[in-house]
Formats: sequence, structure tokens, C-alpha cells
Amino acid sequence: MSNDLLSHIKQQYGGFSKGQKRIADYVLAHYDKAAFMTAAKLGNVTGVSESTVVRFATELGYDGYPGLQRALQEMIRNKLTSIQRMDIAGERIGAEEVLDKVLALDIEKIRQTLEETSRDDFRQAALAIAEAKNIYIIASGSASAVAKLLHYYFSLMFGNVHFIDGASTSAMFQQIMRIDQHDVMIGLSFPRYSKHTSRAFDYASDCGAKIIAITDAQSSPLVKKANYTLLARSEMASFVDSLVAPLSLVNALIVAVGIHCREQVADVFQKLEYIWDEYDIYEKSDN
Repeated sequence: MSNDLLSHIKQQYGGFSKGQKRIADYVLAHYDKAAFMTAAKLGNVTGVSESTVVRFATELGYDGYPGLQRALQEMIRNKLTSIQRMDIAGERIGAEEVLDKVLALDIEKIRQTLEETSRDDFRQAALAIAEAKNIYIIASGSASAVAKLLHYYFSLMFGNVHFIDGASTSAMFQQIMRIDQHDVMIGLSFPRYSKHTSRAFDYASDCGAKIIAITDAQSSPLVKKANYTLLARSEMASFVDSLVAPLSLVNALIVAVGIHCREQVADVFQKLEYIWDEYDIYEKSDN
């Protein structure tokens, strides 16, 4: 969904009832806030009944209010500034019971991720990684935190893993210039989406590499070039990106790849355990 939704509201405006026009006026002026309001809350703000809000959504062609709400959220997903996020979070969460509300939202994101991620794409992505000659991992911004966890474990498991430095476009292309059809590129990006990662996908796709996108929606720019798309919800909590669902998805991907390469990974960790013990890497338990 794009700004076409706002254009559609403007086109339909003349046919709305008086109450629906009040809703339309508010949505056009404050769509960033309306996107995260329940039908009842939007009705209270605009001075109309909840049923009027639902009829407004159906008038626009949606099955009900949740459809309109999803369309609004999709429209603004990549547009909100950090300040707008803080304002919206203040209204959604408030100052009280932050812990309960943020964790509840994270639980909901994991549930949505379970529902929306393709099991077939997940299986095929894990197999492609296990069979790849080289594994390239790229991300920027807060998504780098999740990408580095993926890189850490894959680097323990394999000797062919490359984390792409996002410092500059030229540095990025220098690091991926040899990618080919035997390789895999894994890219992670969430709103606001990184042009850097999209450009890397364009190049890797042109070179014939398999592309795995870990992102939040089918409308993400990463999906266009991806062979396999793994969806993980990452809607914001204030100015902070929620990375709980992406992290869970990455954990599952690491486990799935480890199962495909069970003997190889077992050999690696047996050697690591010897090194850790021989060179006294970790504290030993007295128990």
C-alpha cells in the first residue's frame, strides 16, 4: 500500500457521510497516528461511533477496520522519523507498565512471524546456505545486531562466511565483487529500509547468487530480488526497532543449517571444545 490510499480517500470524500468525513479529515491529517489506533479509539478522537469507523473502512473497500489499519501501517512503515515513532509510542504505550506492554507487543510479533513466514522458503534457504561455496551477510543500522549474531555462529560452523561492511558503497562492492552462482547472500533490513542492502541484492542477483531476504513485509524492497523471503515482524517500540522476532527467526535458521550439516558442525565444535579446554578459555564450574 502506498500514498494511493490517501488519494483514494480524497476521491471518495464527496460520497462520505458527515461522520465519515470527520474520520477522513483526521486520517488525511494524522495518518501516522491513525495507523495505530483501534476503531474505538479513532471513533473517540473524531467524535463518531465505532460502527461508523468500521463502515468507513468498508466504504473504502476493506473487509473491516483491521484491513484499513494494516493498509495505513504499510503505507507509513518506511516513512516515520524517530521523533514520530516516539510520539506514537507515547500514545500506544504510555509511561506506565512499559515492561508489560513492550513484551506483550514482542510476543505478538513472534506469533505473527510464525503465521507469515513461508515454511518452504525457510527450508530452501537453510539448504542453500548449507550448500553454498561462500556465504555473504549484509545489514545496516539496528539490523546489523541480528546479522552479526548470524555471522558469529556461521563463522564457527563454516570457513566461508563474509560479513559485509556497510561503511560505504564502494567498500561494499569491493567485498562482494567475486560473488557468483555458487554463493548465497543473506540480507536483513527493516523499516526504514537500507538502500545499501538493496543495491547489494541487485548486484548479487545479477551475478547469479541465491538471495535470502530477512525482512518484515512482502512490500519490502529486498523481496524483489530474493529467491527466498523470510518474514519477521519488527514494528517499532518508540524509537527502538523491535528485533525479537527477527532474532528468533535467525536462531531457527542457524539450527536448521546446523541440522543439514550435522557431521561437519559436530567436528567443528569438538575441535573448539578441545581448544577451549586446552587453553583455559572459560571459567570452570566448581560443581
